[in-house]
Amino acid sequence: MKFSSALTTLAFIFAASGSAHAAEDYNRPPAGDAQYKQCLTYSATVYEGGNEASPIKGQTKAQAWCTCMWNETPEDFKGNLVKFAETRKGKETNKLCEKHSNWSE
Repeated sequence: MKFSSALTTLAFIFAASGSAHAAEDYNRPPAGDAQYKQCLTYSATVYEGGNEASPIKGQTKAQAWCTCMWNETPEDFKGNLVKFAETRKGKETNKLCEKHSNWSE
């Protein structure tokens, strides 16, 4: 019984640390990616604090948030990432990316 409980606890810790580590390892959008660029530009017009440092080394909060949004939307998504984040369907992704970038309203 104790072994099973310890194993479950270890599995939970491993899963939690793995997902936290994965969030820091988002793929950077390709240089010149229009969707990512649009995200940075548009988010700067509607939100404040995007130029502050994020917990992700070398990225502002806006860069970290847009990178997260870019990675978390489906590959075939072609719309505006900021506008998507404000939709009912995009709210979960937005929460995840706000946490990732430490950028919330």
